[in-house]
Amino acid sequence: MQKYILKALLMQNRLFTNVRKNKVKWVSLICNLIWVIFLNSLVFSDEIKQAVIQDDAGRIISIQQPFKRIISLYGAHTENLCALGIQDQLIGVSPNDHFPNDAKSKPTFSYHDDPEKFIAAKPDLILIRPMIDRGYAKLFQRLEQFHIQIASFQPNTIQEMYAYWLNLGTLTGKKDAAVKMVDSFQKAIELICNHTQKIPVKKRVYFEAIHQKMKTFSPDSMAILALTYAGGINLASDAEPVSGTNIANYGKERLLSLGQQIDVYLAQQGTMNPISVERIQQEPGFELIKAVQQNQIYIVDEMLVSRPTYRLLQGILNIGRILYPDVFNSIAQELKHRNIVFKDVLLP
Repeated sequence: MQKYILKALLMQNRLFTNVRKNKVKWVSLICNLIWVIFLNSLVFSDEIKQAVIQDDAGRIISIQQPFKRIISLYGAHTENLCALGIQDQLIGVSPNDHFPNDAKSKPTFSYHDDPEKFIAAKPDLILIRPMIDRGYAKLFQRLEQFHIQIASFQPNTIQEMYAYWLNLGTLTGKKDAAVKMVDSFQKAIELICNHTQKIPVKKRVYFEAIHQKMKTFSPDSMAILALTYAGGINLASDAEPVSGTNIANYGKERLLSLGQQIDVYLAQQGTMNPISVERIQQEPGFELIKAVQQNQIYIVDEMLVSRPTYRLLQGILNIGRILYPDVFNSIAQELKHRNIVFKDVLLP
């Protein structure tokens, strides 16, 4: 059943790419039709006794019953599990997991901990990221010897994010909730694109990922897709991604060469990029950038644009309000009125 869901997602998203590029207006109708046909042709149930999925490290995971004692070592996993409604199955989180509130009271675990700490907690599933999987392979191999299932995920594109949500639903017995999560996100994106494709003159944007190294985001990253969905034009579309990441090298010289084209300068702020508007303004040479000259520098929360969670929708809305306040205030009201949003997205 899983492969049919993924096939539907891939077909739908290939078509939806055309909507983002404003090539064919009626494609969005076909997208929804395909999605509905595939979903209605399948029977989804949390009672499914066995399923098989593959994680990003190539592990084949056979699920005979939902996992009930889960440790999450990545904030996005924690957030998505809580969104699916399995807070009670989550017995541990990483030390930096502060969202949602349900995560704050959970015991904390780290890949720096001894195997004995994990074993004593008796988890049946530990969710990690590929980078941690590779960096601490001995730890996870040791835990697997105690029949603890390890699963590694970190999607880098919207399509991969949808599949990842469905995999989490399968692992936890919440496939119905995962399908609703994907469906509502896609409906929200369709509504947003229906509005943004009508904007006659779009803002040109440079989106900073890491200020110190003058890096932007990969053109296929979720952060750039969030910008695109919000109706912005990515001026650094020629950026070359760093292997295996959603970050791309750009450099100060190339950035300044775009100076008078940059209508808006966006920068993500968080652990990866502890930045401020003042620091950007004071960067030598940045006085040549149009957005700096016109005080069009804006900071966005790293958690909302760089993580594969449902709150990516909040990131899109936040960027949209920066670029086109009137349009996105109207969009937010329409989302609220039509009751499209799944959960945890703030609407005015």
